[in-house]
This record gives sequence, C-alpha cells and structure tokens, in this order.
Amino acid sequence: MASNKSGKRKSGGKKSKRPGQGQRTGSSFAGGSFERSQVVGSGTQNNTSINLQAYAAVPTALNTLPGLPQEFTGRDDEIAKILSLFDPGTTASGAAVGSVAGLPGVGKTTLAHAVGHAALDKGWFTGVRTVNLRGYDPTPIPPEDALEALLRGLGVAAKHIPPTQDEREGLYRSQLDALGRAGERILIVADNASTSNQVRPLLPARHHAVLVTSRHTLPGLGARLFNLHPLQPDAAVDLLGQRLAVADPDDRRVEDEPAAAEELAALCGYLPLALQIAAALLADDPDQPLSERVRMLTDAGSRLGGLDDGERNLRAVFDECLTRLTHQQADLYRLLGLHVGPDISTPAVAALTDQPADKVTLLLRQLVQARLLIQNSQARDRWFMHDLLRVHAQEQARTMMDSGRASRRRYEQSRTRLTGHYVRHAEAADTHLRPPGHTVSTLFPGRDQALAWFDAERENLLATTHTHARTQIALDLGFALGPYLDRRRHLQDLVTARAHALAACQALGDTTNQASAWNNLGTALKELKRYTEAHDAHRTALSLFQQSGDTHGQAGAWNNLGNALKELKRHTEAHDACRTALSLFQQSGDTHGQATAWNNLGTALKELKRGTEALDAHQTALQLYQQSGDTHGQAGAWNNLGTALKELKRHTEAHDACRTALSLFQQSGDTHGQATAWNNLGNALKELKRHTEARDAHQTALQLHQQSGDTHGQAFAWNGLGNALGKLNHYTEALDAHQTALQLHQQSGDTHGQAMAWNNLGTAYRGLERHAEAIAAGEKAAAMLAQEEDWARTGEAWGELATTLKASGAEPSRVRDAWEQSATAYTRAGDDEAAAASRSNVEGPDATE
Repeated sequence: MASNKSGKRKSGGKKSKRPGQGQRTGSSFAGGSFERSQVVGSGTQNNTSINLQAYAAVPTALNTLPGLPQEFTGRDDEIAKILSLFDPGTTASGAAVGSVAGLPGVGKTTLAHAVGHAALDKGWFTGVRTVNLRGYDPTPIPPEDALEALLRGLGVAAKHIPPTQDEREGLYRSQLDALGRAGERILIVADNASTSNQVRPLLPARHHAVLVTSRHTLPGLGARLFNLHPLQPDAAVDLLGQRLAVADPDDRRVEDEPAAAEELAALCGYLPLALQIAAALLADDPDQPLSERVRMLTDAGSRLGGLDDGERNLRAVFDECLTRLTHQQADLYRLLGLHVGPDISTPAVAALTDQPADKVTLLLRQLVQARLLIQNSQARDRWFMHDLLRVHAQEQARTMMDSGRASRRRYEQSRTRLTGHYVRHAEAADTHLRPPGHTVSTLFPGRDQALAWFDAERENLLATTHTHARTQIALDLGFALGPYLDRRRHLQDLVTARAHALAACQALGDTTNQASAWNNLGTALKELKRYTEAHDAHRTALSLFQQSGDTHGQAGAWNNLGNALKELKRHTEAHDACRTALSLFQQSGDTHGQATAWNNLGTALKELKRGTEALDAHQTALQLYQQSGDTHGQAGAWNNLGTALKELKRHTEAHDACRTALSLFQQSGDTHGQATAWNNLGNALKELKRHTEARDAHQTALQLHQQSGDTHGQAFAWNGLGNALGKLNHYTEALDAHQTALQLHQQSGDTHGQAMAWNNLGTAYRGLERHAEAIAAGEKAAAMLAQEEDWARTGEAWGELATTLKASGAEPSRVRDAWEQSATAYTRAGDDEAAAASRSNVEGPDATE
C-alpha cells in the first residue's frame, strides 16, 4: 500500500556491546538485536535451532496508512476515546491493545485509519503498519501470512523470514522489541479480524500498540473494547453532502432538499457504507432529486436492492455475514425477520422459536457478538436489529418461506406462536386495568407489572395489529390495548387500535363486538377533539345495541354520547343522554355504570349552570364508586367535585377535594389523572390567593403532562401557570407561558383553548402596559368565545377587555360598551350575579371617569 505520511525515523548504529544483548534468552528472540533489517543473534524456537547473521539493509515500510476519504465525518468522539488508550503519557509498559467492533458497513476500517493519522500527528508513533486479515472472506488470512507481511514491512528480507508461525512470531516480537529499545513506537492496525486466533500472534510484548477491527467481540486479547455505532443523523447528512461535493463541487441537492436528505440518511440507517453507496448512485445521476431516491428506497422490498452501486452491494455484505453463523444462529436470525416490531423480548423469542428462554438467550448473545443484533443496555431482556439488518432478515424469512411447503408451514407456525404470545399477554395485562369486580389474570402479579409490560411492548403490539389488519388478531389486540392507551394518553395510537378493532369486526362479520367497537372508537375520537365524528360513532353504537336488545350496551352508548354532546356545546341534549344512561344502568343493576353516569351528568349540569345539582350528582357518583371499591373512579369523582365546588365559590372545599383526588390518582398510578388534579389544585389555590403554591402546582402538572406527551394537558397547565405568574406580577414570564399555551392549543386544533389563551394574553399584556396588544388580544378572545357559544367565558373576556380599555385611557363610552357586552353574555349564560356585577360597572361612577 502506498504511504502518504512518514513517521520520524532514527538511523541505525553499530551493535551494542552491553551485557546480555545479542544473546539468546530461553527459546525466544527477545534478547536478539534487530537494527533495521539486520537480524543478529542465535537461539531456538520450538526445538528448532536458528543461527542469525547480519545482512544488508532491506527497505522498510513503517507507514502504510491510506489517506482518509474526503467525506469522512462525525467520528471525533470515537477518535478521542481510542487515542486516550494510546497516549504514551498514560500507557503502561505493556502493549496497548484496542478493539473496534461494529456491524458491517459501520466504518470500522476508516475509523482505525483516522486514529492512526491522528496518533502520527501527535508524534506518538514513528509508524503505522496495517494488515488486512480478511477475516470475513471465504479464505481468511492465516496468522503466519499476516506475520510475514508485517516482518517484510519491518525490513526483514523474504529469504530470512522463518517458515513456521511460531518462528515468525518470535522474530516479529524481537524485531518490535529492538525498535522499542531504539525509541521507536509502532501502531499495528489489524483490520477485519474474525477470530482472536488471527490477532493473538500479532500482539507485541511491550512498547507498541495494536488496534483491531472486527464485526465480533474478540475475547482473550486483553483489549479495550470500543463499540462503533452508526453515525448521528446530522453527521450522516454531512457525509452525503460532502461525498456529492467531491464528485461535483456545484452539487447542492443536499442543501436544496434538506428534508429529503434527512429522510435518505435515515433510510440508509445512518450506516456509512449505505450512505456512500447512495451518494455514488446520486453522483452517477446528477439530475435525480433526493426525493426520488428516497421514494426508491422507501419500499422495504427494494431497499437493499437500491443500495448497490455496481461495486458495493449491501445485501451481499449482509449475506456473507450469514455464512459465518452456525445453522442455529442463522435460523434464529431469519426467524427474527418474522417479527414486525422495533424490538423483541426474550420471552417473545422463546415463543417464536418454541425453545426455552435460557437456550434462546445463548443464541441471541451469539448474534450480538456477531454484530447482527443489539442488546438493550437498559432492559437486558430486550433485543433489536439495525434497520437495514431488519430488512435483510425479513428478506431472508420470505426466501425461506418461498423455498418449500415444509419451510413455509414451519415459519407460519412460528409467527402464530409469536402473535399468540402477544394476544395472550395483552389480554391478561388488560384485566389489571379494568374496574373492580372483573377477574384478574395471574399472568401478571399486579397492575404495575401489567402497565410496565404494555409500556415495553406498545410499539410491537401496534405493529402486530397493523400487520394483521382485519383479522381476529387485530380485533383482540384492538380491544385489549384500549384501556392502556387511554390511561397513558397515547391518543393517536388509541384511535388507530380501535379503528383496527372495528375494521376487523366488520371483516369477520362479528356483529356481537361491532357495537362495542363503535363505542370504543367514539371515546377515542372524543379525546382527539374530533367531536362530531365521536358523536356519530356513538349514535351508530347505540343503534346496533338497540337492534341486539343489549340494554347494558345501550347504557354505555348513551353515556358516551352525552360526553360527545357536551363537547359540542349541546348541553341540554348531553344532560338528557346522561339521564337515559343512568336509568338503563339502574335497570341492569350496574353500580359502576351508574357511578360513571352520575359523574357525567354532574358535568352536564355544571355546563347548564345548575351548580348545586352538579355537586349532588358528583357526590352520588363518589358514593357509588366507594361502594364498588373503585379507587380510580373515586379519584375522578373527587376531581369533578373540586371543579363543582370552585364554581360555587366554595374554594377551601374545592382545594380539599382536589387534594383528595390527587392522592387517589397517585395510589392508582394514573399520571394523567395526577396532572389534571394538580392543575385543578392550582386553580383552587389561585382563588385562595395562595399564588406561589398555585404556580408550583401548575408547574408540577406541566411536568407530568410532558412526561405523558399530552399536548392538550400541557396547554392547560401553561395557561394556569401564566395566570399564577401574573398574580405574582411576573408579567413577562406570564406572557411567555400564555404564548406557549396558545401555540399548543393551535397544534391540537382546540379553538376554545386558543380563545382562553388569547384572553389570558390580554391580561399579561395589560400588566406590561402594552395596551394596544392587550386590547387586540382581548377583542380576539371575546369574538372566539362568542363563536364557541361559551357565554360565561365570553362575559369574562369582555370584562377583562373593559378593564384593559380603561387602563389604556380609552373613551369612557368604549369602556361602557365592553361592560355592557359582558353583562349581556353573562345573562345568556344564566349567571345573573355576574351579569349584575358587570352592569354595575356600566352604571357606576368608574365607567365615566
């Protein structure tokens, strides 16, 4: 290999006459003198007599590092870590040995070369020798051939290289020892090793250093292991851009299509080899947009085929990896291609293979050592593949299924066992999330373990549901996943799972479950603020339940229909629906259903400004939940009681109710419920003028909503936090909080929430004496709330606007008009007391000052 950089060399001198030099010690060459190519000494090696003479100098090649590709990027951290091993200031007297391991195409060789260049630049080595062991070729380089190449590079003439491996090993170490005593230090890069036996003979005794690259973790070398991972996304995009710029400095496709560049890098799995192939294909077709290349790779069936530039073929690289596996290892690799989720647990692999967990664990670890699988460092019983290896394993599984009837039957049986494992465990875990009175599965010790299993398997369960759409598997998983997804607030996933359950019912002609599926879909749609669709879904469910004469099902549908009607501001209809639900639950003797209906009825009554009746309804719900022992239901009832008490201006009792709700939600492990309770508690504390505590409560609510990814909940928490900050005269922070709330409400499409945020923004602007912005925000809030027909809050918004107008020095008539609008809105809401208060501002002396 050509050299592009030379290390500092020292000239040889005469043989030293110091005692012991040039004499044999034991059966090695360690005591021999080796000055450049002159090998002087005598000794024995494996009972073979060797007499050495001084010969004429032979050219040496102490630096065989190739140059780095111009697009090499993104490995600064890895280089720094490896260099820390080779620093002569910290290295012990023995040889420093490092081993870089990683999957095929991750850039191990290039990284090793980069380390070599960096170490030479620091002056730590006088030369770098590279030897490609070709460990993954059909015929790997044996150690004796690697030693011969290294000895030649160290200046030993071919005719003086001993014939056996042991003799070459002794000569090699003695030559290196002589260089070390002469003040020279060599880095050996042993590239592409597949076994420790290839590398062990190349290890120096001291002075020098060795850097090994391998797809495997090589034991028994005493090496420090460096696991090399794919590039970070930004570095992967940089590699694409730089590689295209090498071919054509005017190529700006990466800059012009940044989103497509990011997607292309992701489709390449951030793997340097795949990125280089994709870049080469783009360079060959300079008119091809990146988006077109992305479309070509998006289809998993052609993804690996699209990473072939004629000289480098990623599929061939992965195929070659399988040839080095045992039959059992390769079989497991292919079976893993049947799994559709992002990772897999050991019990799931045991189900897939129909083997004991301890046996498959051993095989899984062997695949990890081969860098074809990755073990989760946090959850040690979970395993995953690099994206492109997953595609390859899926191809391999399809190939095996197409190879014959027996093979197809075996693979289908494996897939059936795996899906059965997921359905069985999902249904068992779901029993722990049901109300009291339901039979609980012993497959999980308790609710916490059931939730933890759902958390770990959620993406796998959803992927399995999607893959088996319109089948019994999708039906079973769609129903089992619902309560968990609702509790964890994975709302989009909830709609998806329940839509799959409905589609499966329809495809299978399952009329028994179809009504429940419509009902479940409606509740999911409501959570995503798709109220009209939710209403229609519950209407359909109700009709189906009525057709089948299912009184209990009708009660549930009426209950959910009431919730949807409430969100549509059809409060009288919502009230009537909840009343009907309550009556039907009473007929069927369902105490828990009655509690839920009373709770929803209370909410409807509150919207109708029948506060005392709302309070009574929530108290009845609480009593029924207590009778049934439903802690989670009690928490919800206490939360609603707190809201009802606040509306009745019984703020101390509201505070206590919210505290109780919070405690019960904590007992039941409901993070979303805790967040809601903290937010309501903050509102109660604000009314009690305990503004610092209110701020802290809203901050806690915000953190919990962020943990669960509930954007809508975060928006309400930001709004509450802004109000508390405003009361503490922290108007700039309050403004930021309300602006964040507005953005989040806009993201979720919550028009009513946006209106409330605008109202609060107006108050914050007023506190900052930014009156023009405060007036504009107030006017927008009042108009939006009127459009929403929320007359109580419209009255509040006009009152805030009147206060702002007065503070800004606006015309008294304009202030009076705002108070009049406030009174009118309160009257429409049925709040005569608030209307009278607004009207007193119209008629009082303050209005004309």
